[in-house]
Amino acid sequence: MSERGPRERMVFSAAQLIRRDGVAATGMREVAAHAEAPRGSLQHYFPGGKEQLVNEAVSWAGRYAGRRVARFLAALDEPTPSGLFAEMVRQWTDEYACDGFAAGCPVAAATVDWAESVPSTREAVAAAFATWTTPVAQALADMGVPEERAGALATLMISALEGAILIARAERDVRALTTVTRELGPLLDAAVREHG
Repeated sequence: MSERGPRERMVFSAAQLIRRDGVAATGMREVAAHAEAPRGSLQHYFPGGKEQLVNEAVSWAGRYAGRRVARFLAALDEPTPSGLFAEMVRQWTDEYACDGFAAGCPVAAATVDWAESVPSTREAVAAAFATWTTPVAQALADMGVPEERAGALATLMISALEGAILIARAERDVRALTTVTRELGPLLDAAVREHG
């Protein structure tokens, strides 16, 4: 985190605190402390206040998730839709095994806490999900899933993952995550166009 400037540190810190505590419980003072940034710099960098900071944290999270798709694909000897989904889920099962179940997805937290009452946050959340869904859909298309189906399956994958994250946190168990991986895998792979 030390390589980031104070503004980037505050956006990153906001995302980390939101994913753990939700938007309502994440205060500007806590973000500045977590980022090790002077409190006065919050107003300088985020003249729109908490709303601007939350929206930027959500946007950051969407970009982060979208960029990870390439990393997940690189980890696979032979990319398959089920393999990609398993890597997406493994990120969460690994985190929960190491760090416990305290944190979820900051985009989901912002959706639950603020998207209904703050229109700009709803727009930021929708954009973040699109930023994540697009590279998943492209990866599926590159693996031979027909393009008209790739977007729908990307939405299914992200929806299943987000739901499983919520259940895992509630149950303090990765059961839901391993279940969606096992159950969706064959459906995802069956969508690959038959070759030749």
